Amino acid sequence: MPNYANSKTFINRWEFYRFLMEKRGVRQVPQQEVPRIHNPTVRERRALQTTNHMWKYGDRYYKLAHKYYGQSSYWWVIAWYNGRPTEADVRPGDVIAIPLDLERALEILRAY
Repeated sequence: MPNYANSKTFINRWEFYRFLMEKRGVRQVPQQEVPRIHNPTVRERRALQTTNHMWKYGDRYYKLAHKYYGQSSYWWVIAWYNGRPTEADVRPGDVIAIPLDLERALEILRAY
């Protein structure tokens, strides 16, 4: 899920984007479908083992993903789980939860 290699492509001809297409001189825009994700339920959260991390100056989601998952490309799992899409949404001293079982977290995402 960290990239779009396996996602479908669709042609966007929505009227909403007409101004943009005219500006670019095109009639359509190819785009990648992206997965829809949901916030985990309380039951799903209880089923996932997590560790707490106190955010400090210099922390980055990709660094935490590399530390806990061995792949920095899964940074978005930590952001998603905490409902904080960017590092600008986290302040030093905030405590975030990091799901330790990456595969289970991804299963929860795919359930919807």
